Amino acid sequence: MTDTAVTPEIEAKRNGKPALEVPEKTVEVMDLYNPSLYINRELSHIEFNRRVLLECYADHPLLERLKFLAIFSSNMDEFFMVRVSGLKQQMMLGITKGKADGLSPREQLVAIYRVVTQIFSEANRIWREQLYPQLVAEGIQVLAYKNLGNRTQRKLSSYFEREIFPVLTPLAFDPSRPFPHISNLSLNLAVVIRDPDTQKTNFARVKVPAILPRLVPLKPLAPDELLTPTEQKFVWVEEVIAANLDRLFPGMEIVAAYPFRITRNTDMEIQEEEADDLLLTMEENLRQRHFGSVVRLEIDENTPEDIRQTLMHNLEISQYDVYTTTGPLGLSSLWELHKLERPELKDPHFKSVMPEYLTPDDNIFSVLRERDIFIHRPYDTFIPIIDMVKRAAEDKEVLAIKMTLYRVGPNPPIVHALMKARENGKQVTVLVELKARFDEESNIEWARALEHAGVHVVYGLIGLKTHCKVLLIVRRERDGLRRYVHLSTGNYNAITARIYTDIGLMSTDEDLGADASELFNFLTGYSKQVEYRKFLVAPLSLRKNLLAFIEREIAHGKKGHIIAKSNALVDPEIIQALYRASQAGVRVELIIRGICALRPGLPGVSENIRVISVIGRFLEHSRIYYFHNLGDEAMYTGSADLMPRNIDRRVEVCFPIEDPDLRRRVVDDILMVYLRDTEKAYELQGDGRYVPCNNFVEDGEDLFSSQSWFLTQHAGKSAKREDVVGD
Repeated sequence: MTDTAVTPEIEAKRNGKPALEVPEKTVEVMDLYNPSLYINRELSHIEFNRRVLLECYADHPLLERLKFLAIFSSNMDEFFMVRVSGLKQQMMLGITKGKADGLSPREQLVAIYRVVTQIFSEANRIWREQLYPQLVAEGIQVLAYKNLGNRTQRKLSSYFEREIFPVLTPLAFDPSRPFPHISNLSLNLAVVIRDPDTQKTNFARVKVPAILPRLVPLKPLAPDELLTPTEQKFVWVEEVIAANLDRLFPGMEIVAAYPFRITRNTDMEIQEEEADDLLLTMEENLRQRHFGSVVRLEIDENTPEDIRQTLMHNLEISQYDVYTTTGPLGLSSLWELHKLERPELKDPHFKSVMPEYLTPDDNIFSVLRERDIFIHRPYDTFIPIIDMVKRAAEDKEVLAIKMTLYRVGPNPPIVHALMKARENGKQVTVLVELKARFDEESNIEWARALEHAGVHVVYGLIGLKTHCKVLLIVRRERDGLRRYVHLSTGNYNAITARIYTDIGLMSTDEDLGADASELFNFLTGYSKQVEYRKFLVAPLSLRKNLLAFIEREIAHGKKGHIIAKSNALVDPEIIQALYRASQAGVRVELIIRGICALRPGLPGVSENIRVISVIGRFLEHSRIYYFHNLGDEAMYTGSADLMPRNIDRRVEVCFPIEDPDLRRRVVDDILMVYLRDTEKAYELQGDGRYVPCNNFVEDGEDLFSSQSWFLTQHAGKSAKREDVVGD
């Protein structure tokens, strides 16, 4: 028995003295199920998007700050399409019981409306008072149509006649014609027209087709309108249409036109058990997505009450689903300005480098026979993963390739390499996840292309979304068959590889290879395997192992240390375990990019827990779970976030980082670097607020950015190894 377990009574007996009279100590046991200990996940989600919005004020180049405003708008669209629509469905089903935080669906919707109204107002103010004036100062202007000169308006009318008018379809609404269907996220004009003969007014809807550029460029139109090389002028396409509505309604008087935009429920429910063909079922569900119930209506603040009521009545929504704005609708369209060729207004280009121990001329299989390769994207290049599949496709000794694809993106080089491998006679098996939200159409397209090439394509398990990132290559060598694996936290997507932070491991470790083989047997065949050699697989073994690791640190008490980096922390059981760890004195450091339902810093519950969120140039996407274990460390990384959906309803893989030097590198040069961030990090408070970490910096102390540090370190590698610079 250690001294820490010696009670006063035992100590007295050891000394041959009578037992001490120790007064009974009253210990207040905190109910860890108490709703007050949890932050609502939807409100936490909104707070993440608020942090994205705050990057519009940060020290980024101008067009990068504009990008963050577009990202914020796009994120909020998805929030309404999925999360708000889910709460509305719960209300319709009569669900009143809340989750861990205790808020009912109705209470959450009320809170969301209150917070989102404020944050939308802030976004419009940022555009109107911050970004747009600075764009004008840089020669980029989005002009109001009414303020254009007559010559420019005539030129735009000609443009309208040539490029816009042929694709417009005005839809009337009257007793003989039903209210037209309004598609999700479409921009529309509510047009009020008057018959000059009867003086009767009518309502019509004109959709702004998505195929048109939202921002119409104004080219030099006359000698007095010549633009300098840095001058770029635009006008909103809906204003061009509104100014030329007389061409759509000849003989009618145009009274007014008001822009509006709707958001629909796009969270599809798929009855997989009843689906004979999942691919066809997904295609049908995608078509139905356009007809989901309306969850949000965005209108201009000048829209009169009668138009507002017409829209609300026919869209079957309440006043709490209506959001008014003083700026342009659909700020995600500002991506069009970010595409401008103005490099001086964007982040400087950076070069990803080849991972350590690897050069572009190396045969990846030869290198992996000697050592594992660790990849930290986007600082390390994505090229070795592409090269691994391309080489496997051409290598005569490669017998089989198996991999999972979740989000592949447009024109994916890996998919083309897989098709080439099949042409070369390899056994190629690919699990394509058709239910990857908002990438379903792209995944269906590439699944069909792979099938057409002869690749064996499977779509996963009924009721489970396959989210793990695993590549397995089987190669014949002198000493028999050898398995090469690539395991990652991120998708096999060359585009996101440039903007998401992820980590991956290439290895010939026999246990990892065997686990990968058995995982694919689980995904493609019939297998009841529960335990793996080294993989932690959800929904089979991940939860119990994570909880066991936490419990082990709890047993170590104040000597315990947990560091976790994840996109989200929502799972109540994991949160309760972390609370108990804090109560036992364990130091818990959490790097949670987005949603976090845990409240840090609560006396008696979580005072030993610190939570930060890093928002910067790159989207933090890697997941790392570290447990100190008195120096006998355990570290896992993989595809799973700390959410019930990841742990219980998805196929996820977390894999160990076992090499001591590599594990130390991840702790010292990745995790601790994030925890030092004072420039791009926010610290979560017990009341749910996020406070910028620069608030805790002493006057005169330099701020520290983790992402800038990573870029600098890899730039140093690039300078030393010019022959190994990647994409």
